[in-house]
Amino acid sequence: MRPHDYQFIREIVYRHSRINLGPDKQELVAARLGKRLRATGRSTVGDYCELLRSPAGNEELGNLIDVISTNHTYFFREDGHFAALRDVILPDLVRRRDTAAWPALRVWSAACSSGEEPYSVAITLEDYCTAHGVAWPRRIEATDISTRVLARAEAGIYPAETVSRIPPATVKAYFQTGYAEQAGFYRIKPALRTQVTFRRLNLLEGTPPFNDPFHIIFCRNVMIYFDRATQEELVNRLKARLVPGGYLLVGHSESLTGIDHGLKMIRPATYQAPLR
Repeated sequence: MRPHDYQFIREIVYRHSRINLGPDKQELVAARLGKRLRATGRSTVGDYCELLRSPAGNEELGNLIDVISTNHTYFFREDGHFAALRDVILPDLVRRRDTAAWPALRVWSAACSSGEEPYSVAITLEDYCTAHGVAWPRRIEATDISTRVLARAEAGIYPAETVSRIPPATVKAYFQTGYAEQAGFYRIKPALRTQVTFRRLNLLEGTPPFNDPFHIIFCRNVMIYFDRATQEELVNRLKARLVPGGYLLVGHSESLTGIDHGLKMIRPATYQAPLR
């Protein structure tokens, strides 16, 4: 890939997704662009850049963002967050719900990738409410910039090696086992899938397609791709979507140090909005 082609890709990706591709990402980007070169019949990255500059470029842009976005995830990734959800966050919210008049528990998985995160959240909520006799309707909004991974998430079908990380009792409770042509795959049971709504969303453009504030927002391993100004913008957008005393969970490799946000850290990578 020629330097000026990489610079063009960097600029267009930043402009449309705010993903900040550093100078050390050229090899990674070249590998991922290979998929789009084959799909569009282009022989070089330079030819592909010309496509992006053409009138047809707007349609291809979404595909570019899809392949650039990193979508590595798995069920119950960074399990400390799920321990915090179970041991700290849910007990606090349940204690306050009657006083605050919250008819339903609302959670946002703000970069849901192929669905493992929001389904992990749904399983944790279901287990907690069942164990503690809590009858509280709940809704999980799950958004991502990539239409490709959203389609996989909505289907809720995962290969056996993905599900192998989960305790067998949990798999039995929340997954259907595939047979015949679906052998080797597991599908999230309908009762759990209906708790999650998947939508495409660029976190830094426009207004999200929902109005009610959230009790919990997961936005993990996203900000590592943004510069500091974009991180601050995103954190404050998310904070504005929290109920008083709501919780924001970010990736353990992400730091809010140096960002003006007004949130209180209650555990590593777990923050609470002011109670007012």
